[in-house]
This record gives sequence, C-alpha cells and structure tokens, in this order.
Amino acid sequence: MARPGRPKMPKPDLHPSVESFLEMLTAERGAAMNTRQAYWRDLADVTMYLRKEKNTDLDKATSDELKAYLDDLSNKIHTKGENKSQIAVRTVARRLSAMRQYYRYLVSEDTRGDDPTTTIDSPKQGRTLPKTLSEEEVARLIKTAGEGGGADSIRLVCLLEMLYASGLRVSELVGLPMASVSENQEFLTVEGKGGRERMIPLSEPAQKAIKNYLAVREQFIGIENKAAQDKSFFPSKTSQSGHLTRQRFAQLLKDLARDAKVEEGRVSPHILRHAFATHLLQRGADLRSVQKMLGHADIATTQIYTHVLNEDLKETVDEKHPISQNTKK
Repeated sequence: MARPGRPKMPKPDLHPSVESFLEMLTAERGAAMNTRQAYWRDLADVTMYLRKEKNTDLDKATSDELKAYLDDLSNKIHTKGENKSQIAVRTVARRLSAMRQYYRYLVSEDTRGDDPTTTIDSPKQGRTLPKTLSEEEVARLIKTAGEGGGADSIRLVCLLEMLYASGLRVSELVGLPMASVSENQEFLTVEGKGGRERMIPLSEPAQKAIKNYLAVREQFIGIENKAAQDKSFFPSKTSQSGHLTRQRFAQLLKDLARDAKVEEGRVSPHILRHAFATHLLQRGADLRSVQKMLGHADIATTQIYTHVLNEDLKETVDEKHPISQNTKK
C-alpha cells in the first residue's frame, strides 16, 4: 500500500513579467534550471502573500507591502521551533535577493519606474562556518563503500573519490557527460554555473576508482532512454534525465554514513565538497587554486574556508601555547 503523500499545493498563476524575468536569467545569465526554479519558488511565495493579504500583485507591490511580507515570513519561521533565528535570516535574505533581481529587471525594461526594494535593508547574517569531515572520516567512508564488492559498491567508491578529489557540486558530479573525463582519467572538464568551464586534476585514487567503475558502467544502462544514458558518466535506468539523481546519491551517502559509523547529519555531497576545500587548504594549497577548482566566481566565497582554518588554529593555540597552559593552572 502506497504511503499517503503530502498534499500538493496549487501552483499560483504568476504575473507574466515573472516568466519574462526567468527567461532573461536563462538566456542572458546562463542560469541553471535549479536556479530558475528557486527564483520561481521565492517569487511565487511573495505573490501568494500579496494577493491574499494585500490584494495586490507582485509587479505593483509597494515597499511597505514587501516589508510586511518579509516580517510575516520571519515570524512564521520563528514559531516553528527553537533555534530558528539563523534559518529565518537566511530565508528572508534569499527572498529579498530574488525580489531585488526581479524589480531591477522591471526597471531595466521600463515596465516599472521605481524599485521598491531599495529602501529595504538586508537582514544581518551571522557568519556560518561550513560543516566538514576529518580526513579520517572521509577515508572511513570510502573504505566502507568499497566493502560491498559489487557494481553498486564500485560506483559509490568512484562517486566518493571523484567528489573528494574535485570538490564538484553534486549536480555537476551526477550530471557529468562521458566527454568530461579525459582519456587517461587525469583531468575533468566541467561546465559550471553560468556556463563557466574549468579543468580539475584528479588524484591517483580517483583515477583508479574511475578505471574500476568503467569496467562495470554498462550494468547501469537499461533499454529505455538508452541514448541519454550512453552520454552520461553515471547512467541510471530509472531516471528521466538518464543519469543518477542528486536525491539518490544523497540517500546512498546517508546509508553509507550509517554503515561507516559517521553521524548521518554530517555526511552529504555538499559537506564532502567542503571537506575537499578545507583539507586542501590545511595542507598548504593556495586560495586562488581552490577557488578555481570549486568554480567560485568570487574569491570572497572561497574565503569562508579560511575561517574554518582560523578556528582550528585558535583551538591549537588554546591547547598548546605555554601562556594558555599557564592560565589553565
């Protein structure tokens, strides 16, 4: 018997200018489908509030109406449970960013004469350090993944080794085309956000894992949608896209964390990306190189990892420095 699913909310019929805005993001800025969908969700939520509470639409909203929406959103998140303040700040900041982009577009198209978001201040966000894993924990995950011995196990090891060796975004990893891996498996060529292409060197363990995986890759190709599967480095018989989905990979990691005795909440594709960057910097890699491999357009995004190192350094000084030792006596 199928489990009763969560009831689907009706999708709002958004103002035509929203669709034009989303088309601009794709055509002019090279926004990925996930980015486009995220903007749609954010603007849809604002639209539903404005229509229900203010009897107006998104294209006509005033600054006061948008402020009221953001206040309402923040209050709703706070009432869902304890320790939600940081979640509320991040959500409000993201919704405000989506609105700003939308209204700037309307002004640039002469559809609207003013931008109502210019008088709205962004919520102050505390610095959130990225979660990561230790080198020992990553090694344990890879070792545990290989203990099965079958094709599924070989593929999972390959996914882990490639992710840890390259720091790819999960959508980049599962969606890799066959052509992205060099003939000798020494490099990956990846097209990231905004169509920016980057080349990433692969470690020897990753190269070995790729060779082992290629020997069993055919087992993941089915009869239906075969053309799409043939082009994908990580094909899937059940996925409409023809490749392994992000959701399936995340579930595999969750199961693996349990088997490897690593806390499930600390293991995800994104956290392995953080581990890649953190461990490289800990071993002396320069920030610019890490920025290029992660595909960050702005080095300020990469600098968050230096804060992780600073926290580690502070702990080391507190534990080892003679002055700290004397103050503890």
